Amino acid sequence: MPSSEPYDQTGISTYTIPAFKFHAGPTLPVLIAYRSFNPSSPKTVLIPTCYGGRINTTQNFTTGCLSTYHVIVVAMLANGESSSPSNTANFPQPDYRDCIRAQHTLLTDHLGITALDAVIGFSMAAQQAYYWAAMFPAFVARAIPICGSAKTSGHNWAFLEGPKAALTNSIDYEDGMYRAKGVVPKRGLKAFGRAYCAWVMSAAWYRERRWAEGTGCASVGEWMSKHWDGGWEGWDAEDLLALARMWQNGDVGSLADGEEEEGEGDYRKVLEGVKAKVLVMPCRTDQYFP
Repeated sequence: MPSSEPYDQTGISTYTIPAFKFHAGPTLPVLIAYRSFNPSSPKTVLIPTCYGGRINTTQNFTTGCLSTYHVIVVAMLANGESSSPSNTANFPQPDYRDCIRAQHTLLTDHLGITALDAVIGFSMAAQQAYYWAAMFPAFVARAIPICGSAKTSGHNWAFLEGPKAALTNSIDYEDGMYRAKGVVPKRGLKAFGRAYCAWVMSAAWYRERRWAEGTGCASVGEWMSKHWDGGWEGWDAEDLLALARMWQNGDVGSLADGEEEEGEGDYRKVLEGVKAKVLVMPCRTDQYFP
């Protein structure tokens, strides 16, 4: 869930890849934002960000089960911290292959990491964990996808069309020209949040009135107003759309004929080639990745 509170950027570092070739074709400098915890540990874990997640809002487990590990939290492309439509001119539509190759370059060329003990991720980061295990099988010892899928389902794809349409059809989105006109599309971002929030929690969560627990809210509408209407205003609209399209296109089957080949590959066949130990952690009431 996004927050309307000011974002604390403590501890975030960046690394620039001078000439990064995107799967879509263009080559341009790419900045990767990350945060490193306990770097002296010989055991290394990578945790990418999820949809709506920033580096310092990502659960990093550094005060718990990963307290003795070198934990690297990395911002995926288009999240607003790494290179994104909001901070990079002519930024192309990225896909997961771009994120993983950029992260691999960060680890190997900049941080000197030669192997990962684990990749851990939630939601879109779980999808990145699957891609990591498939693209660099000798590099990743373990993958822990939490509430994620190796291929985005048709239902998940369709759900994302709702928030996207709410944003792009708002008057202040200005057909994508909002930045050029000096406009923050607040109405569009609010509509995006309203369309999104019915999906982020399960039907059981709403039925059991969980929205009232510790919130001081007397109704679902009040909860939405307090916790969703302003939460997306800190995000750029094009960043949100680029991330949503990447999510929709998630499918490790695209790696079936080699990383640079497009096609309707069989994701099951790709997963058969994964060498890492994989702990899949689903959620019984998850509406995105059932």
